Amino acid sequence: MKDNQNEFYSSISKYYPEIFPFNPVQLQFVIRTGRDLAGKHILDIGCATGELAYQLAANGANVTGIDLNEDLLKEAKTKKIHPSLQFRKGNMLQLKKDFPAQQFDMVLCFGNTLVHLPTRQLISQMLEGVSTILKPYGVFLLQILNYDYILSGHVTELPLIETGNIRFVRRYAFEKNTSLVRFQTRLHIKKEEKTIANETLLLALGSKELITLLKDAGFIDIHLFSNFNASDFGGKHLPLVVTCTKA
Repeated sequence: MKDNQNEFYSSISKYYPEIFPFNPVQLQFVIRTGRDLAGKHILDIGCATGELAYQLAANGANVTGIDLNEDLLKEAKTKKIHPSLQFRKGNMLQLKKDFPAQQFDMVLCFGNTLVHLPTRQLISQMLEGVSTILKPYGVFLLQILNYDYILSGHVTELPLIETGNIRFVRRYAFEKNTSLVRFQTRLHIKKEEKTIANETLLLALGSKELITLLKDAGFIDIHLFSNFNASDFGGKHLPLVVTCTKA
């Protein structure tokens, strides 16, 4: 992660749970996919402030949450405490180094985290790491945005997030002859009358290319959905949710 990106997440860390609050539908999706979570070992990549990781632990799983940003992790460690939950600083490109092979029953990577990796080679490295640390027939759950629709529909703005305290604007700027897009955000803190702006490059990874990369990393039973309710994939929707299994 670039320094400016890390600084951005540090600057919004105390507001993060308000911007992206716990989504019960995500939890139910994981429970349905994993069936009984009791005693299962789960890795949450890009755990941020630990909203989902805590709920997974509360439902019986042994959960490890990793993130690169220390301020997000500080919020998680301080406010999301459970005996079956641990948080640690971790890089999704170093999974083979940081964890033993075949340690986890499930690995999650939600929140469009994957496409912060700017090249397909790095995404392949990450997916190979996930495959290595999963047990045989372990499950990988992934959520990014539907760049098939974003690119074909030239979607330049994501839905506004607004509460009584914050207003979060998210826009895309496209560049010619590249699969990278500029993700531009502005977070307005109302009571402080302060605005935090950021821009980062994301890889606009299409669904067919993602399937190929997953297969190359050794995953089978790959299923794509348009949301965490497991609706059919395809069309004008923003989420892309994936379930797959390590061969």
